[in-house]
Amino acid sequence: MEKKFDSQHLDVVAFARDGAVLEGQDALQAMPRLLEEQVTGSLQPGPVIWRLSGRLLPQSGGADQIWLDLQASVALPMQCQRCLTPVLETVEAERSFRFVADEATAAALDDEAEEDILVVSRDFDALALIEDELILSLPLVPLHEVCPEKLPMSAVDPEFEVAAERPNPFGILAGLKTGKPS
Repeated sequence: MEKKFDSQHLDVVAFARDGAVLEGQDALQAMPRLLEEQVTGSLQPGPVIWRLSGRLLPQSGGADQIWLDLQASVALPMQCQRCLTPVLETVEAERSFRFVADEATAAALDDEAEEDILVVSRDFDALALIEDELILSLPLVPLHEVCPEKLPMSAVDPEFEVAAERPNPFGILAGLKTGKPS
């Protein structure tokens, strides 16, 4: 009999012990914090596509390590920072997490371990973790590869040219101090 695992109430130990895999596809509306990152307009977001796999990593002289591998992606409409129009960005997250027994162990290992350390749970919300990882994977500066409109790449300010032609006020003051006009 195959066990059914729930991504919002995941028993991480059983999931890893069974080497189980969960895959899913959710509408962006199922992830409200990620939904806030999209811009509204003509571009439609894609579904959030995700995959979780559990595994045990045997350790000599100790208990097996519990691991959860996560892969997720979404096409998210964001604002291009160059032309300020919507751009559809593909956001992808791929990360592995090692689970430990308690917060104290996680805090002790967090500084020295290269992998991400989480506390094991029998009621773990993996969808919240997927949302967190996608948010962390958002581009800092969303940009079109080529913007749909040609943008001016230089700024000309006529006021700047006029200001450069005016006499320096400090030069005038220096002339008054020495008695000579500038």
